[in-house]
Amino acid sequence: MDSVEQLTGTHDGSGLRFGIAAATFNEGYVERLLAAAVEFLLGHGVAASDLVVARVPGAWELPQAIGEMARGRAGHFDALIALGVVIRGETPHFDYLCQECSRGLGVISNEERIPVALGVLTCDDASQAEDRCGGRVGNKGTEAALAALEMATLLRALPEHTGGD
Repeated sequence: MDSVEQLTGTHDGSGLRFGIAAATFNEGYVERLLAAAVEFLLGHGVAASDLVVARVPGAWELPQAIGEMARGRAGHFDALIALGVVIRGETPHFDYLCQECSRGLGVISNEERIPVALGVLTCDDASQAEDRCGGRVGNKGTEAALAALEMATLLRALPEHTGGD
């Protein structure tokens, strides 16, 4: 493997622009995800003026907002981040909502050729949400921002190595 060129993303966000769609449903949890994502990006060289946050009602609306951002309606972005928290209830609504949100975000990423970090928590209960919004297992907002940053910088490096433009 030593002789094989390997590319990875970096943690330098200087000059990169990020769009974040954040759900207002389960807002207390989502705000902690959002604060962690923004803090991470600012701490890794992204200028505050290069961050745009779009607020949407819930996880169902995240793919539409991310799709509009990907298509350039809010300006050019190097990567996008979807943040939300869905907590299982007594009906199958949770399953349909989570599946369609994830599927929709994946389709946008692939079709629009832009990194979309999935920071949507799908939790069985409030305790799991607490654990993932800065609790026992960290903050998944930070992890989503890290994934977005690494993918944005990787995709910027790829044309140099593949002959693309």
